[in-house]
Amino acid sequence: MPIQIPASEIELTFARSSGPGGQNVNKTSSKAVLRWNLLGSNAVPESVKKRFMEAFASRLTTEGDVVIHSDESRDRSINIETCKEKLIEMLTKVWTAPKKRVATKPTKGSQRRRVDTKRQRSDVKKGRKRVSDE
Repeated sequence: MPIQIPASEIELTFARSSGPGGQNVNKTSSKAVLRWNLLGSNAVPESVKKRFMEAFASRLTTEGDVVIHSDESRDRSINIETCKEKLIEMLTKVWTAPKKRVATKPTKGSQRRRVDTKRQRSDVKKGRKRVSDE
């Protein structure tokens, strides 16, 4: 299922960039800042929201907004696309639930090998003991 977030939920602002561009940086606001309210969004199921908050807690504000910025390019439209790609990438990572680990018992052979190696190690250490005169 492709992840789609309505444009009405995304807020884009722009700021002066610190990236490449020389004097152009001082004149244009090409840095894109994407802000999306995760907690208020209806586009994402609750389970995905929970996993997102655990995985990307450092990216969330106290209000539950995800803040992503990009100033990699001198072009504002490229920076907007980069922000959107980062958000989609983050959501893709947490979209599917991780598989539950199924506990398994060790096989008889592996148990036997473990005990045998412990016994061998014990014999090696016994061989290091001081020999008595008796």
